[in-house]
Amino acid sequence: MSHVLVIDGHPDPRSLTAALASSYAAGAGADALALPLRDLHFDVNLRTGYRTPQDLEPDLVRAQELLRWADHVAVFTPLWWGSVPALLKGFFDRTLERGWAFRYKDNGMPEGLLAGRTGRLAVTSDSPRWYLPLVGDTTAKQVRGRTMEFCGIKPTRLTRYAGVRGRSEAEIAAWIREAADLGASDAARAGGVRRELTAASR
Repeated sequence: MSHVLVIDGHPDPRSLTAALASSYAAGAGADALALPLRDLHFDVNLRTGYRTPQDLEPDLVRAQELLRWADHVAVFTPLWWGSVPALLKGFFDRTLERGWAFRYKDNGMPEGLLAGRTGRLAVTSDSPRWYLPLVGDTTAKQVRGRTMEFCGIKPTRLTRYAGVRGRSEAEIAAWIREAADLGASDAARAGGVRRELTAASR
């Protein structure tokens, strides 16, 4: 059984993002853990950048433990202003510390220190699917490429729940059911990757 960590980056527990994350975690099975960031207590500001260390609050220490524990990491977020909520961005800034989640090698190239984990990014948006590539699909590039995969979580697959505004209740309910199926398939796939890595290390 693979360990699945589901990070819910929406501040509102009544949101579609939260419902999708909860369904995905339920589908991923007994070894899946949901991490709703709105329930954590931490300063979202990296107050001095990387100039001086900033002590982690207990909830962020626990979050790092869960990231180490996970075989698969799923991030659920809405698209706000071409980016993510401040809550999620602050979580990334504070938790994915240099020297812990990534480092720079002697040649100046970055190295992800969370390698060996697969990922899933799920993005909700009022914008229709066809519109996002026209404006650069910035949230997907930022979170999948420049955050998760930068730290070694790859491959990170992308799921878009686009055009939320105007969707019928039936369509929303179908999305939520499908999220459970997606969690189940990702958990099974991550378990296979874990077995391959274990065999390769022997």
